[in-house]
Amino acid sequence: MASTTLARYLDVEGQPIGLDPEGYLVDLDIWSPAVAHALAEEDGIELTDEHWEVIKVLRDFYARFAMAPPMRPLVKAVGQSLGDEKGRSIHLMRLFPGSPAKVAARLAGLPKPANCL
Repeated sequence: MASTTLARYLDVEGQPIGLDPEGYLVDLDIWSPAVAHALAEEDGIELTDEHWEVIKVLRDFYARFAMAPPMRPLVKAVGQSLGDEKGRSIHLMRLFPGSPAKVAARLAGLPKPANCL
């Protein structure tokens, strides 16, 4: 499953992983926790259990709806799965600085969410 054109490769455990111009996986099927760690390292993020909880919610959302959620549906999905305290945009912004929906989707190996600039 390809998201768009190849722009560069990321080396993960000696394997070249193709990325599109915005840093999303070209082949979503090659995602792994090691890929997530390598992408996070590029963003200066050290993945914690809290990050992995959100990544799991995102991957489950994608499996169910075949799309990466934009911010509002992401907040709602995290709140439903992990509780109201974690389902807050401020929590997600702390974990995934900048644009949480985009950054978290990228680390989860999903395509860029619709409606995210």
